[in-house]
Amino acid sequence: MNRAEILIEALPYIKQFNGKTFVIKYGGSVMENEVLKKKFIEDVALLKLVGINIVIVHGGGKRINAMLDKVDLDVKFIQGQRVTDEDVMQVVEMVLSGSVNKELSACLSAHGIHAVGLSGRDSNLLIAEKKIAEGHDGEPLDLGYVGTIKKVNTAILADLINADYVPIISPVAAGENGGTYNVNADTAAGAIAGALGAEKLILLSDIKGLYKDINDESSFISHIDIKTTREYIENGIIAGGMIPKMQCCMDALNDGAGQVAIIDGRVEHSLLIELFTHAGSGTMVTR
Repeated sequence: MNRAEILIEALPYIKQFNGKTFVIKYGGSVMENEVLKKKFIEDVALLKLVGINIVIVHGGGKRINAMLDKVDLDVKFIQGQRVTDEDVMQVVEMVLSGSVNKELSACLSAHGIHAVGLSGRDSNLLIAEKKIAEGHDGEPLDLGYVGTIKKVNTAILADLINADYVPIISPVAAGENGGTYNVNADTAAGAIAGALGAEKLILLSDIKGLYKDINDESSFISHIDIKTTREYIENGIIAGGMIPKMQCCMDALNDGAGQVAIIDGRVEHSLLIELFTHAGSGTMVTR
């Protein structure tokens, strides 16, 4: 009976989401833990089989760092941020568009799901321009081949979705001048979700969601809108690494995504819990 009740609870959400498009950012601990990876693949397969269109954008920072160490490449840092020069960019593209991308598509294909791995450079799927970061003193920092998304070629994604494929995208973008740029995976996922007008953008993270105080579990925020998010950033409640993540959420919503959810990828089946239960599992961000 408990199992039946769980299925019945999911029924209205399955009806609501059938035929809709979800963009999922896959990264963090879930990528490096075989059990969590298996559960994630199962979740995506189930979502696809109940009629939800899925687009996956993946990161791979830990694997990039491991490969840079392995090849003993001298990596420069400016104010704690890695400079992506030409040699580092080659390693980034090899790891993201190679091992991570193809491994994920192979795992989904093993479940009978049509999945295809893509680089953001394929068919100019992602067009980027050079990102100029700001230093502690407000001066611009040159981080090399790090980019921000200027355009998403949604035609190729629409074709794949209509053909019942799951596109799996590495956040390596083409430059307008023919160059190659490494793009933050959250940012890439947000740009793609906005351009597609996705029903939902889901960011898998190594944290449950958004807190007013990370050291106080009772301060967890289950729902927040754009206006409140901006206020929290201005007041310093949202700080550090959560600022770019929340900016990504706001950009996706402003560009056309319906909702954004930040969920804990360390929890088994967190995708299903978030989407098919009344309580959900993370922080929902809305307009």
